[in-house]
Amino acid sequence: MIELKNLNKTFRDIHAVDHISGSIREGMVFGLIGSNGAGKSTLLRMIAGIIRPDSGEILVDGGPVYENPEVKSQVCFLSDSPCYFPNADIRQMRDYYAMIYPSFNRKLFDSLVEKFRLEPKRRISSFSKGMKKQVSILLGICSGTRYLLCDETFDGLDPVVRQAVKSLFAAEIMNRDLTPVISSHNLRELEDICDSIGLLHQGKLLLTQDLDQIKCNICKLQCVIPDSHREQALIRSLRILRMERTGSLLTLTVRGERSQVLELVHAQEPLFAEVLPLTLEEIFISETEVAGYDIKDFLH
Repeated sequence: MIELKNLNKTFRDIHAVDHISGSIREGMVFGLIGSNGAGKSTLLRMIAGIIRPDSGEILVDGGPVYENPEVKSQVCFLSDSPCYFPNADIRQMRDYYAMIYPSFNRKLFDSLVEKFRLEPKRRISSFSKGMKKQVSILLGICSGTRYLLCDETFDGLDPVVRQAVKSLFAAEIMNRDLTPVISSHNLRELEDICDSIGLLHQGKLLLTQDLDQIKCNICKLQCVIPDSHREQALIRSLRILRMERTGSLLTLTVRGERSQVLELVHAQEPLFAEVLPLTLEEIFISETEVAGYDIKDFLH
């Protein structure tokens, strides 16, 4: 388990991580989402022991991670911009990772390099962005660590490779003790693979919850209520995150279970009422709007 206790980090006048507390359970895929500059990369680097927090504590399986080689050997961090030795080929990077990580699986790595049709003798510097990202992911998966921290993992990968990487994650979780923590702006990809989500905004953790539970507790309501008094009564009775109107059609994003929301709207005798599930992207927009991050601010 990864435990974050009142974690705080400032770079001069930038408050990158603002007193974050939470935990990431082992054996699951945890997705880290957030607005640009929310502090996702900083948080991952602190969990990996690369950056030291100004205050607070990070525990990985009960031990502090910073300057602790034993704990750090169980954590592998994959940057959004993979960095390799100058003129290195895949074999040289494999040998380096095998030296750093005691449980590195050479046999699996060589097999995956062949399956992904990567040339082991070719200089990595000559690879495309997507191919460099593939090498990074394969090195991370084969490192044998319990925790794999991935910053923008799917960026630059084509759809076929993205699906292959997701299948690899699933297979490794089934075969051994692996907990991927994935930061990404591609919310559709995270929705397919993640068990739990953490939402960061301006260095603060707005929520952290199982994805299924999040979707059960927030939904989109569309309704038409001819009586304006009844419509206002409904609006007052709901915990509204977002409200839009198109003619007589009212669209509300609300907190609450589907059955409870339907009960409240039907009590107001609507001509039409429907409750729809939200995508992760819609949940992100709704939650960050409440925190003051609104698309309307960019359009005025």
